Amino acid sequence: MPAKSKDIRPGGRSARVRAAVHRATVDLVHEVGADKVTVPAVARRAGVNPSSVYRRWGTISALLADVAAQRQEEGAPQLLGDLRKDLEQVAVWTLTDLSRPGGVAFFRAEVAPDVDDRRAGLRECLQRVSARFEAALEAAARRGDATPSLERVLDRVVAPLYFRVVFSIPETDEHYARALVTELCDPGPAAPPAHPA
Repeated sequence: MPAKSKDIRPGGRSARVRAAVHRATVDLVHEVGADKVTVPAVARRAGVNPSSVYRRWGTISALLADVAAQRQEEGAPQLLGDLRKDLEQVAVWTLTDLSRPGGVAFFRAEVAPDVDDRRAGLRECLQRVSARFEAALEAAARRGDATPSLERVLDRVVAPLYFRVVFSIPETDEHYARALVTELCDPGPAAPPAHPA
């Protein structure tokens, strides 16, 4: 598994170093691309010793994954108390996070080359994305609203967003994200069964 960053004391030197390293990593990913970012380059930009970066994160992949995790936790929208609006907000937020500069690069960093690391990275990424939508679904269930399952939300909203952004499919925008939620909440008439051959 990739090395995990150690617990950070709020406001301490460790937190300041982590923030500087994260900023430097994001800037370099924007400037040169994730595949060209190195630990020495990040350390130079952050003004820290490379050994500090290696000691805390171990590899550039682990550092990129740590940055991805923090970015996904920032800016979560507040629930509005309406299931469709809440799901739309989270879908647009998810798309915005993935689409911003370096978004796909950070996601790919979590999908590490090593099989065990890849499974762990995907599991953590899925847990974070799921938690966003679970909050909206659980709030709706407490209100007594009918809610789709989390699995259905992942299949109908999250998977298409990730697929289209990763493969750079045009018109994957806020309107598309909202349309996915509309289709989830108002599926329309079922398609007629196929005729046997």
